[in-house]
Amino acid sequence: MGEPNAKTMNGRPAAPPRSTGSTAPDGASSEERTDFWHALLRRMRTPHRPRFWFELILIAVSYKTYSLIRAAVPDQADVALGHADSVWSFEHHLHLAVEHGVNHAVNSVTWLIVGMNYYYATLHFIITIGVLVWLYFAHPGRYGPARLVLFCTTWLALIGFWAFPLAPPRLMVGGNFIDTVRVHNTWGSMSQGSLSKVSNQYAAMPSMHIGWSLWCGLTVAMLAKPLWVRIIGALYPLFTLSVIISTGNHFWLDAVGGVVCLAIGYSIVYVIYGKWVYRLPRYPENSVSAWRLFRLPSRDKTAVDQPRKP
Repeated sequence: MGEPNAKTMNGRPAAPPRSTGSTAPDGASSEERTDFWHALLRRMRTPHRPRFWFELILIAVSYKTYSLIRAAVPDQADVALGHADSVWSFEHHLHLAVEHGVNHAVNSVTWLIVGMNYYYATLHFIITIGVLVWLYFAHPGRYGPARLVLFCTTWLALIGFWAFPLAPPRLMVGGNFIDTVRVHNTWGSMSQGSLSKVSNQYAAMPSMHIGWSLWCGLTVAMLAKPLWVRIIGALYPLFTLSVIISTGNHFWLDAVGGVVCLAIGYSIVYVIYGKWVYRLPRYPENSVSAWRLFRLPSRDKTAVDQPRKP
């Protein structure tokens, strides 16, 4: 008998080489499937350059939808007022019921409270849109994830409006709070005129003034270069907190609710992208076609590596 070779071993055929990965019913090996899911995860976590027209449509449709849903939440006056009494009692139990004193003290300074009324009615939207526009042009790689944080926060707030209708302090019966917009006849209150018919007056928990302003403040403080701009960004949520309490539009516990919603929003985006949103690259990577990104490696790798014959 001859020497043992690749085909025979002790007179018996040699065992065929084992596959490095199991084969799925559709013919793809486990390695190929792993590569596919890794590629899918990499694609999800790769920021892309935003499209201006798409962002405009997305923001407009989302805000319209948010406004309709917010207004459609049943106005449960008795329940909302009962919740307000409970929140007010709980704050007294903590010895932190500061809203009444702040509301009356600031209202005594006319120029200050009128300025706060306009602050409450306008900057909530102007600053948020301004930060979004700045992100879009200056940090396109971070724009999409940061915008997603804001969207998640806002939709979580809708759940709060539905699950826990809450009257603001200015609407409490016997609370002796001052509705500063009514007293000083400044425009912008959702409780006046035709706006009161389309807006839910009992959507105080959580406070989106705090949720949005804290998002703006963190974004500016983390990404802006001039120190003075970063300081203003850090102070902006604190200014907003003083305004929502002084005008009688929120309890400070509403602000805590806004912070919780924002924290969940950041957590969701962290899970999706695998990084703190402000640690993502400033500019998106070069675009890669979906086919090249998801193409599975060829089984016959030697054929690909060999040069063609002339």
